[in-house]
Amino acid sequence: MEKTVNHKAWFLVLPVLVLVAFSAVIPLMTVVNYAFQDTFGNNVFFWNGLGWFEDLLASERMWNALGRQLVFSGTILAIEIPLGVFVALNMPKRGVWASVVLVLMSLPLLIPWNVVGTIWQIFGRVDIGLLGYTLDSMGIRYNYTQNPVHAWVTVIVMDVWHWTSLVALLAYAGLQSIPDAYYQAARIDQASRWKVFRYIELPKMAGVLMIAVLLRFMDSFMIYTEPFVVTGGGPGNATTFLSIDLVKMALGQFDLGPAAAFSLMYFLVILLISWVFYTVMTNLDKRGG
Repeated sequence: MEKTVNHKAWFLVLPVLVLVAFSAVIPLMTVVNYAFQDTFGNNVFFWNGLGWFEDLLASERMWNALGRQLVFSGTILAIEIPLGVFVALNMPKRGVWASVVLVLMSLPLLIPWNVVGTIWQIFGRVDIGLLGYTLDSMGIRYNYTQNPVHAWVTVIVMDVWHWTSLVALLAYAGLQSIPDAYYQAARIDQASRWKVFRYIELPKMAGVLMIAVLLRFMDSFMIYTEPFVVTGGGPGNATTFLSIDLVKMALGQFDLGPAAAFSLMYFLVILLISWVFYTVMTNLDKRGG
């Protein structure tokens, strides 16, 4: 008996495809058009080939921004992942306090990115900010608008404050999925706290921690609003990450061709890293199965 295939479901998917085309595909094609051509206005283009890409790869400015971006993302991961796991391990597992702590941990995630930047911009000011005023009273000359080290510390602490909760909540979900039988067996064997973490909790959290690493790396690699609001990419270019440099190139200098090529390279780097993380997570799931 021949099986009949119903294609009517495609009519339900069609509006989504149209929406994606207008919101993603068409803008992407516009960027591709500018990346390989040049124009003097009036929608008159001439072919430039890989010229913009070659200029960017030879640009010290782009490599400096990439270096700052990688250092920032690496620092964020090195702090937030262990800190999030530590917080999750010490969160109450059951009862009223568990619900209270979960709500409190979720609050930073609800704050819009521009508001987070504004909060820390005010918080760090010496004249009206609690942090800046306190450090100044202690004799510490803190000024994130003039000192590159202070600007970096401020941006990193701000990101840790904002996003460690996400890692903690994901790790907490992984811990909650561990059956009590594992802990009972560990108590019978008189396993130490470190061995329980090493051989029971950490393997069970591996999947969610990989997701946390992927989310935090991608988000930190594309960070724009918070450091732009706090430091504007300064002092100098100290906190000019890739996204800030891209916006300056596209809107500040109106170099649409190089900016479009920059955008495509940025996109391909993120796509490559996402594929690597996806491959690692898939292999972990297969081994776990």
